[in-house]
Order: sequence, then structure tokens, then C-alpha cells
Amino acid sequence: MAAVDKLRDRLIDRINSIDNRDYLNALDTLISSTFSESDIVKLTNEQKELLKMSELDIKNGNLISQEAMDKRNLEWLNEM
Repeated sequence: MAAVDKLRDRLIDRINSIDNRDYLNALDTLISSTFSESDIVKLTNEQKELLKMSELDIKNGNLISQEAMDKRNLEWLNEM
């Protein structure tokens, strides 16, 4: 049995032994909040536009390597 299966079974056994209603409600809230739709990020129109612009940059080859960007950043920081 995989480790995650053992953990799940152990948790189920422990939950089955709990009689405290408040404790169970708190566990239910915790578990429910993990799978909440509030985790979905809503983008603003401005953010969507920036993403579209980024996709166009990629499509048009307007790119810079991470190494080149790091070098630019170091040069900029050293000017300060």
C-alpha cells in the first residue's frame, strides 16, 4: 500500500473515533476550504492584456535569456 493510502486510512480511523461535534465541524471546514473555488485567481483586464502582450512578444521573438537579464540587473544595481 502506498504511503498516501496508509496516511488516508490512518486519518479516516482517527476521524471515525472522534465524538466531539465542534472538532468535526472544524475539520470539515478545514478540508472544505482546501478545495474552495476561492483558490481560482480572477485576472483584471489589465493583467489579461499584459499576458496577451507577452504572448505576442514570444511569438515575435522579442525575448532575452535569463543570463542576459541577470547581467542587465547586476549592471543596473551596480549603478545605484
